[in-house]
Amino acid sequence: MNLEGLVGQVVSGLGFELVDLEMSPKGRLLRVFIDIERGVTVDDCATVSNQLTRVFEVENVDYDRLEVSSPGLDRPLKKLADFERFAGQEAQVRLQMPVGNQRNFIGVLGGVKDGAVVLSTEKGEFAFPFDEIEKVRLVPKF
Repeated sequence: MNLEGLVGQVVSGLGFELVDLEMSPKGRLLRVFIDIERGVTVDDCATVSNQLTRVFEVENVDYDRLEVSSPGLDRPLKKLADFERFAGQEAQVRLQMPVGNQRNFIGVLGGVKDGAVVLSTEKGEFAFPFDEIEKVRLVPKF
């Protein structure tokens, strides 16, 4: 059984987007990050948590603790669609392998072009192939 698929199905069935799923090394702690256009409330987290708890019971998912929360202001971007949705916002990109002795880049997202994530930085515009990106987080504006 694919845990991420199961969690994704439950979360989307409740009308939310599964942003991320983190598991502690031994799978004892499950962290589920959800989002919805209007913003996530405490009640939303409780609803998703209660539903997941019931599903995990039926599916015999073994864990100690479940945490459900919003992705926060520094939301991770995981899917290609995320890069289109958050185009125009500042993000921090970490690559798997360095480009010109650099793995971390900060700039403004320019969406997706030919399967590559476009980022405008002070040093110019870059297009990073999606599969070479380790992680991306939005940079919160205060």
